Amino acid sequence: MPVTPTYPGVYIEELPSRVRTITAVSTSVTAFVGYTARGPVHRPVTLTSFADFERRFGGLAANSPVSYAVHQFFLNGGGIAVVVRVASGAEAASVVMRSRLGDQPGTALTVTAREPGTWGNGLRVAVDHATPTPDGTFNLQVSHAGGSAETFTDLSMDPAHPRYVVDVVNAGSTLVTVASGGDPRSRPEPVGTLSRPLPPEIPDLSGSLEVAIGDRRWTIDKLWVDGQDGPKPRTPVEVALLLERKLRALPDDVGSRTFGAARVTAVGRRLQVVAGAADPATVLHFGGSAGGALGLEGSPNVTAYALGDERDIEGQGKGRRGKDGAAPRHTDLIGTESGKTGLHALRDVEDVNLLALPEVCEMSDDHMVAVLAAADRLCRDKRMVLLVDSPSRWRTLDAARAGLPTLDVARSDHAALYFPHLHLADPLTGRLRAFPPCGAVAGIMARTDGERGVWKAPAGTEARLAGVRALTVPMTDPENGLLNPLGVNCLRSFPVVGPVVWGARTMAGADVLTSQWKYLPVRRTALMLEESLYRGTKWVVFEPNDERLWSQIRLNVGAFLHGLFQRGAFQGASARDAYFVKCDAETTTQNDVNSGVVNVVVGFAPLRPAEFVIIKIEQMAGRIEA
Repeated sequence: MPVTPTYPGVYIEELPSRVRTITAVSTSVTAFVGYTARGPVHRPVTLTSFADFERRFGGLAANSPVSYAVHQFFLNGGGIAVVVRVASGAEAASVVMRSRLGDQPGTALTVTAREPGTWGNGLRVAVDHATPTPDGTFNLQVSHAGGSAETFTDLSMDPAHPRYVVDVVNAGSTLVTVASGGDPRSRPEPVGTLSRPLPPEIPDLSGSLEVAIGDRRWTIDKLWVDGQDGPKPRTPVEVALLLERKLRALPDDVGSRTFGAARVTAVGRRLQVVAGAADPATVLHFGGSAGGALGLEGSPNVTAYALGDERDIEGQGKGRRGKDGAAPRHTDLIGTESGKTGLHALRDVEDVNLLALPEVCEMSDDHMVAVLAAADRLCRDKRMVLLVDSPSRWRTLDAARAGLPTLDVARSDHAALYFPHLHLADPLTGRLRAFPPCGAVAGIMARTDGERGVWKAPAGTEARLAGVRALTVPMTDPENGLLNPLGVNCLRSFPVVGPVVWGARTMAGADVLTSQWKYLPVRRTALMLEESLYRGTKWVVFEPNDERLWSQIRLNVGAFLHGLFQRGAFQGASARDAYFVKCDAETTTQNDVNSGVVNVVVGFAPLRPAEFVIIKIEQMAGRIEA
């Protein structure tokens, strides 16, 4: 802010810097699209380790090539992955929670697993009315057999209430979503058996208590025995403790905790009795003089509301089982741009550089080409590189050479093809199994980018494939020489070194195409520069279009490129030989200025890999002394 001098002395004024730092974007964030055992459908999830994948998507699954590809990605040095689950026919588990209140007693809440899949069948929901206002609100606990648990307290069915159940649960739960039945006076019935309100003076409890589960019955001759069970209970809490102790003393079946883990809670002046069984259909029914005195012969309910349980048990409505679905069809994998499904779910993700589709190699030629064409369009729009696995049916060198023309329509400088597949030990079975290489190759790219930079070819003796026992098609040098000129990146195995990536070309890198984007590191370096400059020059928009702006652009872009040059990103002995930035009256004419356009020309001298090393050896003739 300009200083206004008012007194004799020294004034300090801070001036804004003309330098706006341009930062290089990430280069190795890899997106995996395909079937997983669980997880959100058509929603990108960012992961930083395989442990994250296990928590969000269920870990390795024999019918999920994506799970193995992600595992190999992190095993080979990958740092960040974005996974999009696509599953045909996947359904979420749900259950209806009924109410006996309102004008038309019926559905109070419908609880649905947040993510489709059979994992949702392990979800359990418990309800109690132990709140500060037990006549109007309720508590809801959600748990899963895997150990996850969530608790939501003091919920209301009234949409105007600050603790409206739909708003609170849907915003805070990672396990379920809920939908109201519509009647604000309804409320889900508590689990177990809820007694009638106890009178101010606790009734006589010296009578018998009958407990029944189906056709089986147990009898406690006296619920309270004077001189044996201590003083007579005088509060609902004391009654709850007595009843719980008596129930837990009843004999359980072997391996059962129906009575051993029974819970009795005082809810205001009511008692809530819940069996300790895992089966929600284990409902306790009470009778006898003590049961009548406590008002327990009322309306028993399930032990817990079980998502996916299709039985209509007591107060629980019939549930719907979750389904994992099946491997996606090619149309599901492609998805729709308007619905942001399939591949197009990645359109809203900012930082994605590599795309892996490990399921495509099992598709027919027509379906594979359709998916690759859609993926190539996405990669061009998002400045990404598609890692293409060779079809699994290419089990010989001749099969690869014969099948390569089917991929000609998908040839692109935004894609790289790798052959053959990898033999690794399946962690689930311990047996050797063939896997597509995209996950391992993406991990090597990430490792190479971190150690050397995106301008270093992700190939060579440093690009070792971790955990790989063998390759499905071993190759010799002459055989490798048949595929390399066609733009196929071969995976080779060498003595001592082991399996490595032995190619660094794009699919447009066939010799006959003479593409300027022949080499993968050149293409990826250019994409990094494009995205970095695209993001780093947004400040230019709406600035006054004159020489002062042009000089600032030259200064900032030049500083960014010079930093890369010092790291060895470009060839050339000096900065003048490595790059240039031109933005002046020659690139931006007066007509451009009148049209609101500023033109910036950036050039760089890319590093190309030393693909062929030729050593010439000759014999020296002995010198003849005179």
